Amino acid sequence: MSNLTAPPSPANGAPLENDACYLAMKTHDARFDGSFFTAVTSTGIYCRPVCRVRTPRRENCRFFRHAAQAEAEGFRPCLRCRPELAPRAASWSTEDASRILALQAARLIDEPDAWSHGDDDSGPGAAQIAAKLGVSDRHLRRIFETQFGVSPLQYLQTRRLLAAKQLIADTRLPMTQVALASGFASVRRFNDAFVAHYGLNPSALRRAGGNAEAREGQPIEVRLGYRPPYDTAAMIGFFERRALRGVETVSGAGDGMRFARTVRVQQGTRVHAGWLQLRFDTEREQLMLSVGDSLASVLPIVIARVRAMFDLDADPIAINAALHASFPDGDGMRVPGTVDGFELAVRAVLGQQITVAAARTIGSRLVEAFGERIATPIDGLDRLFPTPAAIAAASGDALGQLGIVKQRQGALQALAREVTEGRLALHAGADVPSTLIALQALPGIGDWTAQYIAMRALRWPDAFPAGDVALQKALGVTTARAAAEASQAWRPWRGYAVLRAWHTLPASAAPGITTSATSATAKAIQEPTTRTGTIA
Repeated sequence: MSNLTAPPSPANGAPLENDACYLAMKTHDARFDGSFFTAVTSTGIYCRPVCRVRTPRRENCRFFRHAAQAEAEGFRPCLRCRPELAPRAASWSTEDASRILALQAARLIDEPDAWSHGDDDSGPGAAQIAAKLGVSDRHLRRIFETQFGVSPLQYLQTRRLLAAKQLIADTRLPMTQVALASGFASVRRFNDAFVAHYGLNPSALRRAGGNAEAREGQPIEVRLGYRPPYDTAAMIGFFERRALRGVETVSGAGDGMRFARTVRVQQGTRVHAGWLQLRFDTEREQLMLSVGDSLASVLPIVIARVRAMFDLDADPIAINAALHASFPDGDGMRVPGTVDGFELAVRAVLGQQITVAAARTIGSRLVEAFGERIATPIDGLDRLFPTPAAIAAASGDALGQLGIVKQRQGALQALAREVTEGRLALHAGADVPSTLIALQALPGIGDWTAQYIAMRALRWPDAFPAGDVALQKALGVTTARAAAEASQAWRPWRGYAVLRAWHTLPASAAPGITTSATSATAKAIQEPTTRTGTIA
């Protein structure tokens, strides 16, 4: 690794420090993977910093923060290092309103389930995104181009093309499915865009990679990159201790640990259900993902949700620059996410004021009572998590028989109704302030639960449940106000600070967060609750 201790540039919209980028590229430093891309003028190709090709001469290199910028300048993605595998840039700020707005717009574009499947390829255009964000189309275009160096449409086109390139290289899906899954309205338009941008025919690219056509029933396998350090044992252990019977399983040990779960993806009126299984390849800084073929047509959505669930796009250098001095033992920790925001919200409500083990028991009962059955090739996976409609329609008696008290029943059904009727969206592209307000307006949901949902489902890195008693204990304070004041130096990464603070507590006092160093101890005890909630 290089001796760089800070990112090549400290801000998403600031100019890149080219000499620092060149040094990171020469040393193939994985910590900077996805933070910038190197375009080589003599070849017309752009690469990730980890690319193992012969190092180009400095005068032939141009550096771009985003792949879309390199492609807008006419460069093509490297077929060896494959820029589509890189973690996404994850810079965040709480000080620059324009930058926050641009990032929110990019997050909406990054959501593959919003990509167009209509008569054209316009997708979630600037006008639609601007309306969601409450600003004018012109203002959004201006701040987006200032921050990202490309228009929203150019950004979207690059996201689609790179998603298609990954499906071509890593799967056996027919080109028709690749085109539609990547958001193109037709195979012809997909082929035209691919040839125009990359100078390659999609079928020729697949033949060069030696992939055969899809075979029915075979799982799809893809690779997802992340930036080190990453405490993989802590992340898998987190999900293992919360695994709901029928929905999730963890098998194996050490580097061979595998996590699997069932998945439901609703796209318009169509529902796709299936399974996924994954393991970490720590030597290559990659997550190896297998997906059932029933999810083939929504594979980019599944990939995006897995990236969010395992926090693969986190930028440890930026996070550790803010947190390492206060929490030196947590540099590899990530914030666990979810593949479904509604599921996470339900689990958060069920986990209020009870232990992790008790929340897991009640959650498993809920799945058995209201979750649909599904056939999978993995032992122990045979249920989907209940839909919002199923929980909204459940009677109080049915929920009570599962051990859910009346207060939680009301919270669950109010939450389910809001999601079912489309008034509440729980995903990374949702507006955080308005969603927090909407959540706390529901019965039985206070600041702790709302902040926890924001941290894991909305992927808000600055979420901070200041009223959490365990957090206050870790920080050496006794009030929510004092905790909030102590946290200001960690912005905008307070969500990560929460995990590290919990980790500083003895295993018997921590609310269920452990790293690989303490996971064995944690498994031997019953994890306690905090005053306002547990880590469901």
